[in-house]
Parts: sequence; C-alpha cells; structure tokens
Amino acid sequence: MYTLEVKDLSFSYGKKAVLKNISLNIEKGNFISIIGPNGSGKSTLLKNLNNLYKPDNGSIFLDGLNIKKVKPRELAMKIALVPQNTVIDYDFTVEDIVLMGRHPYKGRFQKEDESDYRIVNEAMEMTNTLYLKDRIITEISGGERQRVIIAKALAQNPSIILLDEPTSHLDINHQIEILNLLRKLNQEKGTTIVVVIHDINLASRYSDEIILIKDGQIKATGSPQKVITKENIEFAYNINVEIDMNKYSNSLYLTPINE
Repeated sequence: MYTLEVKDLSFSYGKKAVLKNISLNIEKGNFISIIGPNGSGKSTLLKNLNNLYKPDNGSIFLDGLNIKKVKPRELAMKIALVPQNTVIDYDFTVEDIVLMGRHPYKGRFQKEDESDYRIVNEAMEMTNTLYLKDRIITEISGGERQRVIIAKALAQNPSIILLDEPTSHLDINHQIEILNLLRKLNQEKGTTIVVVIHDINLASRYSDEIILIKDGQIKATGSPQKVITKENIEFAYNINVEIDMNKYSNSLYLTPINE
C-alpha cells in the first residue's frame, strides 16, 4: 500500500522552477533516501510532502486522501518533519521541547496529562535522551539536540517521519547513531522514514529505496542496486566514480576517482 503518492508535482520559487512533474510512490513502512546534487530540489520536495509549500501543479495523496483536504492538526498526527536547521534559541528544557510534539492532540487550553508524559518519556527512552530531560536545549551538543528533535517528532506518534539532512554537521559517530535510530524506528515501530541525505554510501547502507533527483526531476528510483550505478551517479553529480560492495556493511560503496 502506498502511504504517499505524488502525481505530476511542480513547484516554483517565483519564476524559478524547482520541481518539474515529479511523480513517485512511497510504500508504508519503507526507509527512503532522497539524494542528488545541491540545488536539485530535495528539501523543497520534502516540504511539499508535508504541505508546508503549495505546489503550482499536481497532487499529493496521504493514505489515498488529497493532502490539501487534510487539516493541519490531523496532518501533524500522521507526518512529522525534522527540519535541516534544529538550532533553538530559547531556554526550554529538553522535556519541554519533546512535549511540543503532543500539541496536535491537545485543545487550545488543554494541559498535557499523564498519557502525554508517558508518550514523551517513551520517545526520549527510544532516542536515548531521557537523561537529558531537565537540561536546557541550548546547552547540549549538536548530536544530542538532533536526537531530541527526533524524540519530539516521535511524540507526535506519526506514521511517517520526514527528515531534511539529519546527519549534516555531525561527525561520523553521530551520523551512524542517528541513522541507526531511524532504522530502529523503521523496523520496530513500522515508521515510514523519508530522509534527504548527502552521503550516498550511508544512503545505500540504510535504505530500502533511493530517489535520485537532479534539476528538479527524478532521474532514478528503486533499490540501492538499481539507483546507485556508475552511470546514474556520474550523470547526476558530474564526477567519475567506482562502485564496489562493502564487505563489512554488505552495501554498495562509492569512491570518487581522479582522472
């Protein structure tokens, strides 16, 4: 079953066309990576999927319903977005931040109850942030903050989590930590993961499917073996590469080569 369906989607910033007749299907419970060179429209596609941007043309369907007809509160119960910029300038505690994920379920003047705090604690336990609950968000590391924002997304209890470059600006240890967490959510909770990521090798290692975008158009979609080919990567990134199998991760591994 397709949980997200995109049909002939186009989007522009003013006169600049960014997405051009995008069509794709995302199956429930899959781990999807979106790759492509800078400026290809990856982040813009993610924001269209969350109905933050209104497309010029085309339609997006969430569980068979046109996303335009889904109320924001109801959408937030199904889709959570982890943005690229997770810097927070206010002195909230970590628990306060994660509690924000419960807002879609509360009335205007309704306070969080015991059930909300239980869900928040579970989200922090799963993301290994419970020990940070009383810390101020501005006083923790970048890797810790990224896990807290994912915990907030989990507290929304969504069936889909969209993430825009969640591993950028993190060292390799924290990159692997975040991706292992996302894979755990995907495998244990059945959460559909859609992640924009620059590292093609990590995309290959963790993804069920990969979407390759260049110049606002999908150039390839499918399994890592289908998408990460020498021809596709050289065409999209204009770089010479060799692609081998990593014997340790049992996934494709790309190496740029100089000529």
